Amino acid sequence: MARDIFEKIKENRGPIGKYSKGVHGYFTFPKLEGELGPKMIFRGKECLVWSLNNYLGLANHPEVRETDAKAAEQYGMAYPMGARMMTGQTGEHEAFENEIADFMGKEDAILLNFGYQGMVSAIDSLTDRNDVIVYDSEAHACILDGMRLHTGKRFVFQHNDMESFDKQMKNATALVEKTGGGILVITEGVFGMAGDQGKLKEIIDFRKSGKYNFRIFVDDAHGFGTLGKTGQGAAEEQGVQDEIDILFGTFAKSFASVGGFICSDETIIEYLRYNMRSQMFAKALPIVNTIGARKRLDLLKKHPEYKDKLWEITNALQSGFKDAGFDIGKTNTCVTPVFMKGNLAEATNLTFDLRENYNIFCSIVIYPVVPKDTIMLRIIPTAAHTLEDVSYTIETFKKLKAKLDAGEYKAEELATVEVDNKKK
Repeated sequence: MARDIFEKIKENRGPIGKYSKGVHGYFTFPKLEGELGPKMIFRGKECLVWSLNNYLGLANHPEVRETDAKAAEQYGMAYPMGARMMTGQTGEHEAFENEIADFMGKEDAILLNFGYQGMVSAIDSLTDRNDVIVYDSEAHACILDGMRLHTGKRFVFQHNDMESFDKQMKNATALVEKTGGGILVITEGVFGMAGDQGKLKEIIDFRKSGKYNFRIFVDDAHGFGTLGKTGQGAAEEQGVQDEIDILFGTFAKSFASVGGFICSDETIIEYLRYNMRSQMFAKALPIVNTIGARKRLDLLKKHPEYKDKLWEITNALQSGFKDAGFDIGKTNTCVTPVFMKGNLAEATNLTFDLRENYNIFCSIVIYPVVPKDTIMLRIIPTAAHTLEDVSYTIETFKKLKAKLDAGEYKAEELATVEVDNKKK
């Protein structure tokens, strides 16, 4: 008789899920309430929040709120009903695709109902069993999940290591000479945990030299709107925007919304329109989100000072951490990781102290995302933060580090918090 498939779930809850009973509602699935911004309510108290992807501070921009509200009043949240190919096409979708393609300097663009599933589906659509994918070892989960659908071979190069990239490209080239396929290189414009940019220029240089023939697909979720002179992203920042074959961006970061886009040559986008299963068989991006994203793009183009303010806060934050002796890794973007040495129990006690006694809320990242005995506190600055917020945070982190070094957070078990997790 077959085993009950649910038995394995009871026995193995996953690397993070195994801690769920003690951390759910506090360290995982916390509830931040109130108006989106630098100050929100956590467990009944106001906290300074550094964990929202609201880079340009547009979440509560009065023009954005007004546009979203008017669109919802006019159309409701259901319209258009259906996938774009069948009944979900609108003039707003078409107009926005033209605008985003023009802004990104590409021939065409396709809107995505969700960035994550769009990325997964695009990888599946672009490659077949004869093709080879070469990708960075720290690629986002959506890229990894997309490659799970890929029926051909894939090679991984060590993170931003061009010697490793060269080696894997040799392997890929040798293989496609046998299969008759092509090579798709996938990397990120900004790696969302460590905050360093992908080495797009160096990868492009391999192709310019004639050493390898490949196409490059860049996930620039964190770079779009934050990097480059106009906000096109990491490729613009590195001077290779025109060399990137396919660019992915999301509205969930700098636009503080939902959905995303892919832009490329007209031929490639037309192919994706008729072959991306996540867009062919799923509901179109709601028109409220489409109209709202158009407004956000308009503000990005008209108000470069929003990006300037974001970088004023970012530079103050990162220089402050460095001056105080903190390790913030190799970040050269707005994403600001703060690394400390400590085990899982110390990580939870430190985070509890940070939230309960200093009223600062930021994301805690632990193994397996970072090495064992490493604590990473991930700070996401926004244009809505102030220099006073930065100063208070730096001073607080100094106190936390002193306590950690003195052993005040040591414990035999993880910190647990009583949380009312009843669904209301």
